[in-house]
Amino acid sequence: MIAASKSAIKSGVNFTRNAIDWLGLADHLVQAERTAFDIVYQEDIERLRHYRPLTEASIVINGQEIPVEKKRHKTPVLIVAPLAVNMYIYDLFPTRSFVRFLLAKGFDVYMVDWGKPTVAHNHYHISTYFDEILPRMISAVRQHSGSQKISLHGWSFGGLFSYCYAAKSGDVDIANIVLVGAPCDYHRNGDIGKIYQRLSRSLKKAESVAGFRVHNTRRRYWRSPGWRNALAFKLTNPVASVQGYTALIRNLHDRQFVANHATNAAFLDRMEAYPGGVIQDCIQYLWVDNVVAEGRLPMPGTPELLNAVRANIFSVSGKQDPICTPECTTRLLQLVGSDDQSSHLVDGGHMGILGGSAAPENSWFTMAEWLAARS
Repeated sequence: MIAASKSAIKSGVNFTRNAIDWLGLADHLVQAERTAFDIVYQEDIERLRHYRPLTEASIVINGQEIPVEKKRHKTPVLIVAPLAVNMYIYDLFPTRSFVRFLLAKGFDVYMVDWGKPTVAHNHYHISTYFDEILPRMISAVRQHSGSQKISLHGWSFGGLFSYCYAAKSGDVDIANIVLVGAPCDYHRNGDIGKIYQRLSRSLKKAESVAGFRVHNTRRRYWRSPGWRNALAFKLTNPVASVQGYTALIRNLHDRQFVANHATNAAFLDRMEAYPGGVIQDCIQYLWVDNVVAEGRLPMPGTPELLNAVRANIFSVSGKQDPICTPECTTRLLQLVGSDDQSSHLVDGGHMGILGGSAAPENSWFTMAEWLAARS
């Protein structure tokens, strides 16, 4: 009886302490970004990270011990992040860190961090990223690493930036491009694609009747703040969001469970803004005109350019991805000029295929082997 009372008291104390810490969004609960890196290049809010080589002999990923390879690959990997998200997703947990995994597999790892856009960045367009900033980041990687050949890794919009850069620049030294849930055909994108098609018909009619185009309006009207992006991301799977908080309440006595939930929440809740010009381009070029599905780039006056891409391509699509369905992503492979193409369909949603608990087994190991053979 006494032992049971002590256990109940201890559980109550843990419950209360964990609840207070979680409600206060205590940073010490967040386990993300534990891998050391240096900033090797910066302009305005954009920064280039270089991750330091691991010093341990092995790491653990999802309970599996992975030796840290002594042989280093010649071709560095540049992770091209998407917009809106923070960088936590690439180094989410010490035992589920994509950057640590790549380092252990012998790769020299860099990452583009796009920073925190303010209202002063509303003039940024999609092409600002792939045609202006990314070329300078790639130049900095080459200077720092000493390698002319580079592999790009792009998740979501980071994938679009990667293949658009390769197409526009004609950079023959982009050896490999890994795409994870990278959008292409917005009109073949499940239920969301049907909404885009209806929007396309409406706005094209408005253009033919009144000459209206989104780019004729002020950019500041279209800026999407971080809180709105976080809400939109959660609404793609509202049931899972509710279930996550229900599970948290049931497990508030478990410190590790609370820490894991706080880490995932830190990624989902701390999203960044989309500049107004980017949203204008998304609506007009991607949702209405669907230019990428026609082989063109989301910028003014570009002819068919995607067939200029010659890099080897490894494309990962999620079976349950509502944001970029497999039909949306795989269209790209029909448009590029790459001879070496691999398409990988896995279980998971938009976030899960990159940083979910099943991602290492579903795609990380296969992708690393594919890259290693071409690096």
